[in-house]
Amino acid sequence: MSTTNIIISGTGGQGIVLASRIIAQVAFSNGLDVKESEIHGMAQRGGSVIGHIRFGQIVYSPNIPSGMADIMIALEELEALRYLHFLKSKGMVILNKKKIPPAMVEKDYPEDIEHQIKNKGFIVNSIEAEKVAKELGNTKVENSVILGFLSIFLPFKEESWHEVIKKSVPAKTIDINIKAFNEGRRLAKENAILAQGVRNTTKTKT
Repeated sequence: MSTTNIIISGTGGQGIVLASRIIAQVAFSNGLDVKESEIHGMAQRGGSVIGHIRFGQIVYSPNIPSGMADIMIALEELEALRYLHFLKSKGMVILNKKKIPPAMVEKDYPEDIEHQIKNKGFIVNSIEAEKVAKELGNTKVENSVILGFLSIFLPFKEESWHEVIKKSVPAKTIDINIKAFNEGRRLAKENAILAQGVRNTTKTKT
């Protein structure tokens, strides 16, 4: 398989390091060469953070060149715009519909970021992961919701994700993290079916 390049962006305190490691470990457990970069940016709570994950048969560098990422996982909306230059043409953004305005731009936070990204020609799949996590009873599993959503776009079995999550989170939170992952995966599949239905309807009308 060719190298798959994933950017994960967000702010300090959103668990980007853990999410990056889980993705990398799932790929590694499936026999692939994996390179994961150091997390760049200011990792304290609220600071901008980005990680690079690359996997394939042979991967030589951990850093994804500008314009080469296949997927961006944006845990915060403004961070999607900040690092959009890493995405390849018609690349995909998994956009967590969450706003954490930096103090310096709180009053000037951009409107309708999802629409802006789509206008640049990128594919956007959005999810309100915090809302889903709240419904499950624990906002701390927001990342697992997003990982579940991501999982349908990668060539790994659901069981591989479950195994890595179980080894990566505290024992007392395994059950809720697996539930969150499964719910994110269900929502992604549901969205994919709905999108396919829209495409089919469009084809029928033309």
